[in-house]
Amino acid sequence: MFTVLTRQPCEQAGLKALSRTPAIIALVVLLLSVVVLVVITLIQFHHKEVLLPGLKYGIVLDAGSSRTTVYIYQWPAEKENNTGVVSQTFKCSVKGSGISSYGKNPQDVPKAFEDCMEKVKGQIPAHLHGSTHIYLGATAGMRLLRLQNETAANEVLASIQNYFKSQPFDFRGAQIISGQEEGIYGWITANYLMGNFLEKNLWHMWVHPNGVETTGALDLGGASTQISFAAGERVGLNTSNIMKVSLYGYVYTLYTHSFQCYGRNEAEKRFLAILVQDSPTKTSIINPCYPRNYVTTLTGGYIFDSLCTADLRPVNYDPDDIITFEGSGDPSLCREKVAFLFDFKACHDQEACSFDGVYQPKVKGAFVAFAGFYYTVSAFNLSGSFSLKAFNSSTWDFCSESWSQLPLLLPRFDEVYARSYCFSAHYIYHLLVNGYRFTEETWPKIHFKKEVGNSSIAWSLGYMLSLTNQIPAESPLIHLPMDPPAFMGILAFFTAVALLCLVFLAYLYASSRKQRRSQHAFDHTVDFE
Repeated sequence: MFTVLTRQPCEQAGLKALSRTPAIIALVVLLLSVVVLVVITLIQFHHKEVLLPGLKYGIVLDAGSSRTTVYIYQWPAEKENNTGVVSQTFKCSVKGSGISSYGKNPQDVPKAFEDCMEKVKGQIPAHLHGSTHIYLGATAGMRLLRLQNETAANEVLASIQNYFKSQPFDFRGAQIISGQEEGIYGWITANYLMGNFLEKNLWHMWVHPNGVETTGALDLGGASTQISFAAGERVGLNTSNIMKVSLYGYVYTLYTHSFQCYGRNEAEKRFLAILVQDSPTKTSIINPCYPRNYVTTLTGGYIFDSLCTADLRPVNYDPDDIITFEGSGDPSLCREKVAFLFDFKACHDQEACSFDGVYQPKVKGAFVAFAGFYYTVSAFNLSGSFSLKAFNSSTWDFCSESWSQLPLLLPRFDEVYARSYCFSAHYIYHLLVNGYRFTEETWPKIHFKKEVGNSSIAWSLGYMLSLTNQIPAESPLIHLPMDPPAFMGILAFFTAVALLCLVFLAYLYASSRKQRRSQHAFDHTVDFE
């Protein structure tokens, strides 16, 4: 006699239903988590891509020694890291020479601006004219005029201020920026345009790129030249050439120096003055850097009225003297003579020195060379990066040509520029190789560029980027559902919940299979007995 052990059907059904309850709950939570993840992601991206921000504008006048250029910049009213995302939308070159040339007739400066300013008014919506800030920054030409005649410099600036007060824009002043500021703003421009400060991440937010090195900046103007690069943490901070620059929440240690009177135009005046000084005849001079068969006459005032050539003036100097220069087209002699513009011996073989005894740490990394650097090499059909050998070869070929051949070689022929390209090339060689100490290995790391995208590489954009910190952001037109940190937190939470649900469901499934195998074994044993 024996008893069969078995479960009643109702009891089995109840147990099965009870065991399914956690699985159903986990499945529901999983589905809800997935739905929430999809919904908040779609909302976040929908708001970022569809709604467009309002725009603000800024105008910068780059008043250089040889010309003035007007730039229009725009950026979203919604700020990013307290700095506007600025881009260039318009550029206009003011007719005539730089504002420093108006020292004797400052009342005539405004007339030169009128043509460009009319074009600027058409580029910016009329209802935004009153809220658009306009700035004028003057560089080395005005720095020299201020040193030579401070009253004349102040009168030029006063004339400019009176003119812009009558314009519909919000004029924020005309100032003479220092050479150091010019160098730093040029460095900011170069790195901003190359995306070394900000990049868009997966969520379309601006972030600091990981592992991106900054680019050094080489600027060659008419009256000064600047070098700026990230020098690293090991450099001594007890020199005025090392500065801490904070941008987008990050601090950079920069070396920057501006060489007054080493701009291309002033350097050539000093070169011509040296030729006059060394010549036995003071009215007829052979210039090895001018093209062969080229002859021109210049006044003594053109060469010696500059503050940069004051120490080279002849004893019996007359600004009205006529001096004739004849080109010999001798590249070897030109290179030899141009070297006298620099005092390389003042460094006394110190490694951390460029020329004239100026401290400079060793150059490192990539550089961008713009303004006069770019225009000179482009005359030789060079651009971007190339070897030092290619630069020297092109220089020798160009400098060996006669004057009659240059119109065939240059796409845009201008006598004043054409006669000076050979001097400029040899000057750049000495400045970069013997001065800044670029070598055959590091020279190809220099990229000769005029612009990136549609934006010119010039100190003015860096200036605008700095000034936008003082422009208050308007009420945002983009109202994001949540800030990126909150969005990431919620995303992580629901992802974790979904994963836990999946793990729990897997556990229930495994337990269910184990239970079924046990039940099957038990039933088999009972039947056997």
